[in-house]
Amino acid sequence: MRIVTAVSTLFDWAGGEAAFERLIDAFYDRVERDELLSPLFPGGVHEEHRRHVTLWWCEVFGGPARYTQELGGYERMVAKHRDLAITPEQRFRFASLMSLAADDAGLPDDPEFRSAFVAYVEWGTRLAQNNSQPGADVVEHAPVPRWGWGEAPPFEP
Repeated sequence: MRIVTAVSTLFDWAGGEAAFERLIDAFYDRVERDELLSPLFPGGVHEEHRRHVTLWWCEVFGGPARYTQELGGYERMVAKHRDLAITPEQRFRFASLMSLAADDAGLPDDPEFRSAFVAYVEWGTRLAQNNSQPGADVVEHAPVPRWGWGEAPPFEP
């Protein structure tokens, strides 16, 4: 039996920044072909946007805090979603495409990682949908969330 003394961050477990770059590119490639989500990105999803979102996901999953340091953190992300009026159908499609993109990108498929991944996707998309509604009562200042393993740390025999 192996005793685990330190548990990897989700960022490290996934494969670091390169894994999240693959994830975000695979996701936005799907978004650009999607009739429900592509209208949110007229002209396509540009490289700068992909890079910024990659930095967000890296930070959330336990990587370097570059989104906060370079781009302004939580406040910037909230500002990007204001008044988009994301529908429940768009939220669900976002979550579904993100899960498919995790497969496309070759992210770990162990149930513990995927459970944590999907938990963040569900939490984040529901928060974004709420914050995107015109006149929404939005929390103005908060730290970028730091997502962890939750109830199921990785199994290591």
